Amino acid sequence: MTTGWPDVSARYLIGGQWRKASDAATVHNPASTREIVGEVALCTKQDVAEAIDSAADAFASWSRSELADRANRMSAAARELQAVVEQNVPLFVRENGKVLVEAKKDLLRCVQIMAGGAEELLEWWHPEKLESGAQKVQIRKRPRGVTAVITPWNSPLILTFKRVVPAVLAGNTVIVKPATNCPLTVMTFLQIVAAHFPPGVINIVTGSGSMIGGMLCTDPRVRTIAFVGGTETGKEIMRLSAGTVKKLYMELGGNDPALVLDDAVLDADTVQRLRFGILRAAGQVCSAVKRVYVHESRYEELVDKLAKEFGRVVVGNGIQPDATMGPLNNKSQFDFVRSLVERAQQSGAQVIRAGRKLNPETWEDGYFMEPAIVTGADQGSEIVKEEQFGPVIPVIPFSDADEAVALANDTEFGLRASVWTADEARAAELADRLEAGAVFHNNHTIFQDLHLDFPGLKESGLSRETRHCALELFTDTYGFAN
Repeated sequence: MTTGWPDVSARYLIGGQWRKASDAATVHNPASTREIVGEVALCTKQDVAEAIDSAADAFASWSRSELADRANRMSAAARELQAVVEQNVPLFVRENGKVLVEAKKDLLRCVQIMAGGAEELLEWWHPEKLESGAQKVQIRKRPRGVTAVITPWNSPLILTFKRVVPAVLAGNTVIVKPATNCPLTVMTFLQIVAAHFPPGVINIVTGSGSMIGGMLCTDPRVRTIAFVGGTETGKEIMRLSAGTVKKLYMELGGNDPALVLDDAVLDADTVQRLRFGILRAAGQVCSAVKRVYVHESRYEELVDKLAKEFGRVVVGNGIQPDATMGPLNNKSQFDFVRSLVERAQQSGAQVIRAGRKLNPETWEDGYFMEPAIVTGADQGSEIVKEEQFGPVIPVIPFSDADEAVALANDTEFGLRASVWTADEARAAELADRLEAGAVFHNNHTIFQDLHLDFPGLKESGLSRETRHCALELFTDTYGFAN
């Protein structure tokens, strides 16, 4: 079945020209796998080489462009994109699986990132003046060069735009490599954005991650790699990039803990926030709650309330307004999560399945899973140690705060964490001890200000973006003295 294929289907962008691929793969709807949403081009090595050439050639002039010109172009692109958000929501739902509300938020955030970044640029770029005796020093900024942006399938819009927008505003040129499982809406949006910039400023190649990534990581003209994805892939990017000492900006895996203390207020609103922190996008969020540690005195209460809250979830095709959770995005992830739960049961854990099937008769047509709570799993079990990346959560009791912190930090990851307590001072004290890039109190979400982000510690990321729309990650600074 094929309906409404987008213009970017089986195409890629080099030097301002959209080219038709000689070879392509199909993109399927994860809620109805027989439906083909479009095709993704399988670029060749020659295509990738030409994309690098295009970006390198365009950098010479774009890097010297006026700040106001960059900001104006981005603002104009944001206005055009704003006008087409609504009509592109169904495309994103069909290729990604998110429900309508979640999908629309992601698309709108792209516009916010563009508009906010354009405004931020003019203020942030000013030189910083330092004085030391008779010598006057300015800390000045300049773009780095060609930037590769490699993004995943789970939240491709916002994760791509949070890197492409500041890179381009800072005067860099970019080569975007979207995930083959979910590239079409990203490319549709970038088609609009790229038209506002000179040819070669934004290029897009799709296909083999290992081939394209390998070429981008080893070409000396590519000076920055911005990657979001799995930790093992991130380590390979580090290895390949070492030969040319590239600047790396990487958001990698997470196994986020939520600590529910003995004084936590477990009312309906709080438990709902915890459910959102676990099940947003069917749990396919690197910064979602992956482990819940609850004080032993509140263990049974939390499990019971969380199971009832999970029971309110309506699982179905995201295009249907009544669905509150969609399918997993692809078969590989679906099989992984399902087998993870099965192995947990085989090892003696108990699985509480909840939620309602919106359309039981078509349940097997997509990668649907009921949300599940796992009890009886210990700290060393696979379902606790692994990043599940699906609608399943292990709940583990602890006896005191020191044990909770030790359990939370017992992982190679350090992306996000949350502390659930009635005492804000107590939450802040524990936050100082948790090994995470950001800690939330009585919530587990994203920053409302999209200029803010805090990539993780340990094996969860590199480069500490904190504000300024990430402009600092795509520039070099240098001192000018007189």
